[in-house]
Amino acid sequence: MKKILMLLLFVTSISFGQKTHYNIQKGAVAKGYDVVSYFNNTAKKGDKQYTLKHDGVTFLFSSQENLNTFKKDPNKYIPQYGGYCAYAIGIKGSKVSINPETFEIRDGKLYLFYNRGRTNTLELWTNEGAEKLRDQADKNWKKITK
Repeated sequence: MKKILMLLLFVTSISFGQKTHYNIQKGAVAKGYDVVSYFNNTAKKGDKQYTLKHDGVTFLFSSQENLNTFKKDPNKYIPQYGGYCAYAIGIKGSKVSINPETFEIRDGKLYLFYNRGRTNTLELWTNEGAEKLRDQADKNWKKITK
């Protein structure tokens, strides 16, 4: 009995541990937007008809074709920093929500940003030096995910 309980706790901690590093507002990564669509330079809402659990979290897609594309190479399409605002991760090492329609594909990777009112962090990211901020965000993300 004790061994079964320990195994159950271990498996549960692995499942929950994976989810803590993804921004899953609205129940899915990228607030339910299709992460494959970004690579066609569009932000499309996903459809619950095309849902996939990957790495313990839900991804939605706008079509069966995009779901199949994701399945072939998920790591290519998963947003950087778990789908949190890249600028906030770079500047403060903070997990900040995003506007799923504010994004950038840089060097084949998807970055999402906060954009509300007068604050568009994609503009800040670009104006303040995206390369430098990305390097800092990479370092901060390693600390966050330890």
